[in-house]
Amino acid sequence: MKKKTPATVYNTYGRLAVETHPTRAALGHAAGHAAAAAIRDAIGAQGRARVIFACAPSQDEFLGSLIESSRAGAAAFDWKKVTAFHMDDYVGLKATQPQSFRYYLNEHLLSRVKVGAFHPIQADAPDIAKACADYTRLLAEKPIDLVCMGIGENGHIAFNDPPVADFADPALIKQVELDRACRRQQVNDGCFSSLADVPKHALSLTVTVFRQARQLSIHAPGPLKAKAVRATVRGPISVKCPASILRLHPNATLHIDAVAAKLL
Repeated sequence: MKKKTPATVYNTYGRLAVETHPTRAALGHAAGHAAAAAIRDAIGAQGRARVIFACAPSQDEFLGSLIESSRAGAAAFDWKKVTAFHMDDYVGLKATQPQSFRYYLNEHLLSRVKVGAFHPIQADAPDIAKACADYTRLLAEKPIDLVCMGIGENGHIAFNDPPVADFADPALIKQVELDRACRRQQVNDGCFSSLADVPKHALSLTVTVFRQARQLSIHAPGPLKAKAVRATVRGPISVKCPASILRLHPNATLHIDAVAAKLL
């Protein structure tokens, strides 16, 4: 007899919808289809969609499903009507370096679909202050329709680690110093071979950007995310776990797999 596949479990913590999927693949499939539908709806309502993407191995399955869902079926949409942003990148790394988040997004999304516009964070610019000012203007032009994001092992969102997170940040993007737990995650993810190789500074969108966005799709698979997931949904809303602020967003869904949910 064929073994029955476990069903997705639905919960709500504060205003945050949480979907626990049986596997990482199931998480990616469901989240990708839902995000495609959200982009389709934004395009239908206003002619274009402005979308921010996270760049990390935790997003691999999601991005694959998003691309597949966009091409055919009820959630299909035209990528030429999408303006794409990303959440962060390491100061000093060029877009051609494999560890750069611009490189990641090109490999996993931009080389596979043709977006209407892509705005990269110029983290290797000679004038970082100007790079931040330029990106601020781009972000502020119109509301962000959807943020596709993750949660770090230390509870960070983008590179808003606990020491630098500000729930009422006046900036939209800023230079940050990465804490040790964040840098260790980059080694755990296989992005760098050792802690010494991980840059110490990055440009990151702030918590304010995510609080102001119309919709959030959050993806946190794997056993190394279990503690952060528990702190996000059950702990106090505090910068000690920056992702805890997601419980206050009016239109956010956290997608996790069974191993990420093991401490709930």
